[in-house]
Amino acid sequence: MTTVVSSIVIVKAGRVPVDQTPLAARSVALSLLLGSHPERMSAAALVRAGEHFAIPAATLRVALTRAVAAGDLHRDTGPGSGQAADYVLGERLVRRQRRQDEAVLDAETPWDGSWEVAVVVVTGRSGPERAALRERLASYRLAELREGVWTRPANLRRTRDYADDAVLSTFTATPDEDPRALAGGLWDLQAWARTGRELLDALAATTEPAPRLAVAAQVVRHLTSDPLLPATLLPSGWPAASMRSAYADYQAELRALAIG
Repeated sequence: MTTVVSSIVIVKAGRVPVDQTPLAARSVALSLLLGSHPERMSAAALVRAGEHFAIPAATLRVALTRAVAAGDLHRDTGPGSGQAADYVLGERLVRRQRRQDEAVLDAETPWDGSWEVAVVVVTGRSGPERAALRERLASYRLAELREGVWTRPANLRRTRDYADDAVLSTFTATPDEDPRALAGGLWDLQAWARTGRELLDALAATTEPAPRLAVAAQVVRHLTSDPLLPATLLPSGWPAASMRSAYADYQAELRALAIG
């Protein structure tokens, strides 16, 4: 295999300032359900939690209505929900939550040096179809080695559901070249680590609830772009484990708000 620097770069080089601007009411509500893992939350619980982030009750209720209209949330009166319908995540955000959880949890398994490879074998697809396929492969943390060839180390416990796609041919292979050099060409690891450390420092230094939630949202978003490589392929001082631990602690804060 020959290293070709991917056009998919997880984090562009350069310092990215940590944004502590408080989230909008709708983002606060979605973050509570995405990050705190209650199966459901009542309107009263969301309003109470929103007040912790200085979101007025009326503003949060309007945000919830709009989130339902957009399909991000829906109302459910399932078992244990009581008389009033609770809010639960919509299908798109359930998928996002699964990917977010994969990033926060330790998703690695012992690695034997092999790589997953997915090759696009069907041409003539529309632009939106190609974009959807690229997004799907990237969601499985594959990177594009060259046009139509995607790969990553075969070190993850997650299933390879993308292999069912009719336009792909999938297999495992062992590269002839240095795997560290290959990984370094596919992902900008130094930039990812630098941003991760900046976010960790910001989360530790931020105590006000609304800015702290904004920073925590950036932490988990950055973790979602972690390539989850084997430790032997990572640069020294890789901050992902510390970020996962810090975000897990923050999730405990959110759960306390959700049940308080």
